[in-house]
Amino acid sequence: MEGSMQHAGGTEVTFWGTGDSMGVPRVYCDCAVCTEARRGGSNRRTRSLVHLSDPSYGTMLIDCGPDWRSQMEAANMRHIDKMLLTHAHFDHIAGLAEWADSCRWLNRRGEAYAKAEVIAEIVNRFPWLERNIAFKPIDEPFNLGAWKITCWKVNHGKNGISFAFRFDHEAAGKAWVYCPDAINLTPEQLAPMHDLQLLILGASFYQEPYPMETRSVYDVTEACELFGKLQPERMLLTHMSHDIDIRRDYSLPAAVSFAKAGLQVVV
Repeated sequence: MEGSMQHAGGTEVTFWGTGDSMGVPRVYCDCAVCTEARRGGSNRRTRSLVHLSDPSYGTMLIDCGPDWRSQMEAANMRHIDKMLLTHAHFDHIAGLAEWADSCRWLNRRGEAYAKAEVIAEIVNRFPWLERNIAFKPIDEPFNLGAWKITCWKVNHGKNGISFAFRFDHEAAGKAWVYCPDAINLTPEQLAPMHDLQLLILGASFYQEPYPMETRSVYDVTEACELFGKLQPERMLLTHMSHDIDIRRDYSLPAAVSFAKAGLQVVV
């Protein structure tokens, strides 16, 4: 299994998408990265989403963006029962209507876990989703199978706020975090990111040249600085724009790498 961190009975995390809000290639762009991606190259990236498989709770997705249908087809899956949602931006929830419709046709009811304010924003825009999806507000850490899941607010720069998820397997002494949309995190927001086997972090550019007040996600250089401070065993970068060419050697720290579709790790 490519890039796997093998722990018996752990969670298998599979990256179905690693792109930013526009994906790669961008429709309007003919840069070298987009051109290579358009030809089916290694830089082709759908919107960020991970699939989780664990013997204690089954399968689950984190987020449900506009590429959900094609990502399900690529994985040869016909249904998913549970999702965690980080925030209510288009690139993270645009597939919910299709999921709800598939639940309707299969006479099943999906479960979506998110903070109450995220659920309120989704249901306000798409009230009919509640007919086929049970939205479950996260008020405090909760258990799914053998894992305790903690959800907390993180800065999302000019785009407001998002939420990150920490997974703790207390019996095994293992923990990992998924945080695809964040920047300028406070010490309090960084606190749950210590003592990790795996940190999945969004990094849209290698070194973003725009003013901080216009930005919404860390860049790769900032992510590497965080790696030095937080010292997880491994860091995988996702939510990447066309600024990042994964064929290039960026001389990243040995335990830091770019995720790509199909990558599987076990925590």
